[in-house]
Amino acid sequence: MARSALPTGFDEVIETLRMVEVENLDIRTTTLGISLFDIAGSDSGLPDRVYQRIVDYGGNLVRVAEQVEADLGVPIVNKRVAVTPIAMIAGGSDVDGMVAVARALDTAAREIGIDYIGGYSALVHKGITVGDAALIESLPEAIGSTERLCASVNVATTRAGINMDAVRTMGHTILAIAHRTRDRDGVGCARFVVFGNAVEDNPFIAGAMHGVGEGQAVLNVGISGPGVVNSALRRLMASPPPSGVNFGSVAEVIKRMAFKVTRAGEVVGRVVAKRMGAFVEFGVVDLSLAPTPAEGDSVANILEAMGLERVGAPGSTAALMLLTDAVKKGGAMASSSVGGLSGAFIPVSEDAGMVEATRLGALTIEKLEAMTSVCSVGLDMVAVPGDTPPETLSAIIADEMAIGVTNHKTTAARLLPVPGRGPGDVVSYGGLLGDAIVMRVNPFSAEGFIRLGGRIPAPMQSLKN
Repeated sequence: MARSALPTGFDEVIETLRMVEVENLDIRTTTLGISLFDIAGSDSGLPDRVYQRIVDYGGNLVRVAEQVEADLGVPIVNKRVAVTPIAMIAGGSDVDGMVAVARALDTAAREIGIDYIGGYSALVHKGITVGDAALIESLPEAIGSTERLCASVNVATTRAGINMDAVRTMGHTILAIAHRTRDRDGVGCARFVVFGNAVEDNPFIAGAMHGVGEGQAVLNVGISGPGVVNSALRRLMASPPPSGVNFGSVAEVIKRMAFKVTRAGEVVGRVVAKRMGAFVEFGVVDLSLAPTPAEGDSVANILEAMGLERVGAPGSTAALMLLTDAVKKGGAMASSSVGGLSGAFIPVSEDAGMVEATRLGALTIEKLEAMTSVCSVGLDMVAVPGDTPPETLSAIIADEMAIGVTNHKTTAARLLPVPGRGPGDVVSYGGLLGDAIVMRVNPFSAEGFIRLGGRIPAPMQSLKN
């Protein structure tokens, strides 16, 4: 058939098929946010009410998502649920009561067949309530005794500053979670993240939660697509236009690919939300490029396609800034419902290119921290020695929060102290969590600094109205 005789839109169909089959395009997650405010309490019946709410609202999520996946031909990798921060819902509960709710969430997640459930969370950026304290104290047991539960604590915002008392506690909490799951190389820490400027509509684990400003039931979508962008850039480099390749042309290619991927994500999300029923509204498309351990599905490889020998080399932060900005611009043009985190993720163990760069010594934790100033989130899936002092973990978190607070952006730290392992050791977590190489941590102590406590004041831009 002559090309001119092909039906309108055929080129777009072929391109989408190529992106799915060759370039690892997928919808990383459809996440159903569920409000629990109307069933809140601290009585013994709360866990049952939470379980029933998840089953009632999310019982058909997996079935609907799989039907849409088959009908549209775009893979939906994960189906998840996020709930209102539990510290608010069970604010009068003690530690045992919090753990009971955690197990109810996990049981409900298993019952409806989802991958993860998020929202076992506390917001302590300005102070810690009784409920917040109980939830934080419960974290090692809550995570250690569940399989699908994910948790987060927000310890800083641009308007409030950094709650250093909470940050100090986080170092001990992370080590306690690692110890509780030491028989599995501390993998429980992969289900816990510390946030600054946490967003209310994040569909990605481990920080997904259903914010206080959200509706009763909202379907948010997280897209993927590093392979799509990587392939497009490599085609550009292999067959440059007559005028040659420069940073402007690189940005244009990334924007075009982000536009197409975001379009696909919004279509999938709206169809899933509609088929879920009238009680579910469509929320946002989080257009973050989320890598996987699969070959060619790496954010690091995108940066290397721009001319870096390895990610972590000088220029990596600038390359990541270009990528993050271009992704946001392209996605914002494709949808009026862009939200969540949106940009580019750099989870070390989940990105084959990041793992290789770490193995070669090109990527250090200090360079990674610099790169987090321009990525979507922060220090993500970073394995560190199991004997790292809690104050050092807290200081790393404080540094990451400082980046977010000063730059008015979301930052996070998902640190994995691996019991019994040291720098250079390789830990295989499997699946999307990938292989982690334990990174060297600066040996000099921050104990005196962390012991000061109190709150680092908000920067002056917090006074903007």
